[in-house]
Amino acid sequence: MKLLHIDSSVLGAHSASRELSAAVVNTWQQRHPDSSVVYHDLASTPLAHFSAEVLGARMNPEAKLTDEQRHDVEAGNRALDEFLAADVIVIGTPMYNFSVPSQLKAWIDRILVAGKTFKYSANGVEGLAKGKKIIVVSARGGFYSAESPMASFDFQEAYLRKVFGFVGINDMEFVRAEGLNISPEQRGKSIESAHQTIQSELLAA
Repeated sequence: MKLLHIDSSVLGAHSASRELSAAVVNTWQQRHPDSSVVYHDLASTPLAHFSAEVLGARMNPEAKLTDEQRHDVEAGNRALDEFLAADVIVIGTPMYNFSVPSQLKAWIDRILVAGKTFKYSANGVEGLAKGKKIIVVSARGGFYSAESPMASFDFQEAYLRKVFGFVGINDMEFVRAEGLNISPEQRGKSIESAHQTIQSELLAA
């Protein structure tokens, strides 16, 4: 079983999403010791944002590119290949300005590729990345759950569900740590609760 682990927080060792995504991966490996893991830190080693050169290379693999452009295209192709090869994808993402970090969006732009992860047909869009499981660890400074007054500002979870549903992945689970910027006490309580969710609920099966 192949697991792809993606982190996107810019906070390094101070990141709650990194701490919790690592806990998900460690717990998964304990319960599935045959798993292999590929890890990418999109903050320290980001993919370039989508460009005309990348789009052109998708349409014409023989297009002439500079060395820098070729490196960019190859990095995107590797990201796509790793995504397609993975059985499980664990994504650590903070909420930045009500959505995902731009580094994560840049990665998503490299894996949503017509003919590879989705296709258009007479019956509409068909996802080609079926059979995968995605676990998203979401860290939020405030509260955005359904009962919160800020719930309508959560463009993160709905976006990720739609994006991965578009490519055929409907087996998605979310671990949420909310209210992290309210107080140190709330931060500790929320992170501890998320750890308990990982151990007792998320990966219990």
